Amino acid sequence: MNRFKKILSLKGFPIQKAQKDLESILSISDADFQNYNENRRDQILNFHVKNNSNYSSFIKKTHYNSWNEIPIMTKADLQKPLVDRLSKGYKLPKVFVNKTSGSSGHPFILAKDKYAHALTWAHTIWLYKQHGIDMNFSYEARFYGIPRDFLGHQKERFKDLLANRHRFDIFDLSETNLHKFLNLFQEKPFDYINGYTSSIVLFAKFLKEQQVVLKSICPTLKLCIATSEMLFDEDRALLESQFGVAVVNEYGASELGIIAFENPKGDWQLNNQTIYVEVVDQDGYALPNGQEGDIVITSLYNKAHPFIRYQIGDRGVIDEKSTPQNQILKSLTGRTNEFAILPSGKKVPALSFYYVTKSVIEDAGLLKEIKIVQEELSKFVIYYKAESELNQDQKQSIHKAVDTYLEKGLLLIFERKEELERSESGKLKQFTSKLES
Repeated sequence: MNRFKKILSLKGFPIQKAQKDLESILSISDADFQNYNENRRDQILNFHVKNNSNYSSFIKKTHYNSWNEIPIMTKADLQKPLVDRLSKGYKLPKVFVNKTSGSSGHPFILAKDKYAHALTWAHTIWLYKQHGIDMNFSYEARFYGIPRDFLGHQKERFKDLLANRHRFDIFDLSETNLHKFLNLFQEKPFDYINGYTSSIVLFAKFLKEQQVVLKSICPTLKLCIATSEMLFDEDRALLESQFGVAVVNEYGASELGIIAFENPKGDWQLNNQTIYVEVVDQDGYALPNGQEGDIVITSLYNKAHPFIRYQIGDRGVIDEKSTPQNQILKSLTGRTNEFAILPSGKKVPALSFYYVTKSVIEDAGLLKEIKIVQEELSKFVIYYKAESELNQDQKQSIHKAVDTYLEKGLLLIFERKEELERSESGKLKQFTSKLES
């Protein structure tokens, strides 16, 4: 067993069984796949109705005439203590626990049973291998966030070491730091880049200014995977030009794993091995392929925690040329991001505010929704929806996090709202800058 799989196994994730089961799923014929997928969908629904009191309370009825009538779950429905959301037989020490980034404005804590999490990894390994990336050996240049507290920081660095990756500090995307990034690519034999779209696009713009094609100084580089945010055509062209390698578009979520991944043909292939993806109208009824609607997802194997017809917060279109076994995501609305420009001149991704706000995110759902507006260079208004006002200790906690992750001297104004303003699509944008670009 190689290193990556061995680490998963030692942590209690049955990766070998998951990979074997995934091979069986992949071998199902196109003619039989729809029936298989719908049976899995019905089985996980019935499991949670019988074994999850929180979900059975949410769904109210035990019988519906059609799948379209099953209620849509939203992130707001899950903002309660995790222990109250777990299925019978699953306890916190025995499940995988994580937090969503809160990029949609609805942060919460989630859980997966260990088999479901292993299956997510098995699926990711299979997808990456299609593009010549072996997660057990390939060296990753990782453009992600990292905790700033000592223990959290060291834990992530240790995980990076075990996973054969180097993490770049995207909290400081100043020109000085981007030069350091460039030097690291000259020194280290990276195989692929993986990270937030906005951060790697900013790095590519820097490379263009420096008149550098990354592969010319890092010849081992094979691929770039852009994730978490929208990848626009002009940004893809820039990445391909300045990195000198192919770019793969990934769409995923912490609670579900990879939702869609660009295959070698250039199609944005939906994951229908571990999840069931639908595009629905405002009443929750599945739309025909080719029509735009809300994306809702059912996690087919997660028994610890239900994600049944779960509204991810984006709108999209499934391509008309899709087949049951090979579904293609034609378009996606959402996942855009901006940068905050600070008085010192430092640029930080708007996603940085996740690390600021998570200091007051409690499992009990203290913050229901949050939106941050940069009114002036040093003035930020934090609008939030919560059951009660933030107290002085909680505000101080956010101030301290801002000092740590962003910089000192920023003016923070807290304003509690009954409802937060949304875009026309209904999506809550967590960060908005009113500065002139």
